[in-house]
Amino acid sequence: QVQLVESGGGLVQAGGSLRLACAASGRTLSRLTMGWFRQAPGKEREFVGAISWSGRTDYGDSVKGRMTISRDMSKNTMYLNMNSLKPEDTAVYYCAADPGGLTRRTPLEYVYWGQGTQVTVSS
Repeated sequence: QVQLVESGGGLVQAGGSLRLACAASGRTLSRLTMGWFRQAPGKEREFVGAISWSGRTDYGDSVKGRMTISRDMSKNTMYLNMNSLKPEDTAVYYCAADPGGLTRRTPLEYVYWGQGTQVTVSS
């Protein structure tokens, strides 16, 4: 069983930066594909980005060039580094994990989920 705990959300002004963390337990990141999704009120859960076992990354079009995913294997933690934030980035951000080796973009392809962390970007 894999458990995921997100942290780092909060309130930031437009143009600012924030870093989210997702700490995993129960399985090493080297054997998990990890993803970030977000969900704004009244909208579907949206793919933000993912990182595979090998470290290959994939990003959604709306965040490409502004957000990056990194890992600290010693802490078994994944990060989402968010820059040039916009009000439309406001959402609950979720961390997800799957034992499969390739990145995937749809929520149904992930087995494990964190509880989510709120990110609010003010204009």
